[in-house]
Amino acid sequence: MALVAVVEDNPDNRLLLQAILGGSYDVDEYDNGEDALIGLARRRPDVVLLDISLPGMDGVEILSRIRADAALRTLRVIALTAHAMAGDREKYLAAGFDEYLTKPIIDETVLMKAIERQVGNGG
Repeated sequence: MALVAVVEDNPDNRLLLQAILGGSYDVDEYDNGEDALIGLARRRPDVVLLDISLPGMDGVEILSRIRADAALRTLRVIALTAHAMAGDREKYLAAGFDEYLTKPIIDETVLMKAIERQVGNGG
């Protein structure tokens, strides 16, 4: 079973993602960037769902650290964010995210298909 890491500071959002993903994927959860970077190095996931707005270190900074780490740089990382203004999708894809999804998750099939595409891309 593929492993999905969820980096999300909101416990309700983590619970929702666990409910959606739990039957299809193993899920590791992190509520901040420091813990996520340590955890990703210990147990490398196939895909990371990364919130942009996190306390301390935001998602863009976490992604830049992932991309700078030789052991993690090929991780597939999906931005999962409430940032949904015009141009945000392009901005986050240009920053190095593999996909961009907005919260709240209204259609869980969109999330599942995005994860499946990234797992299929070599995790």
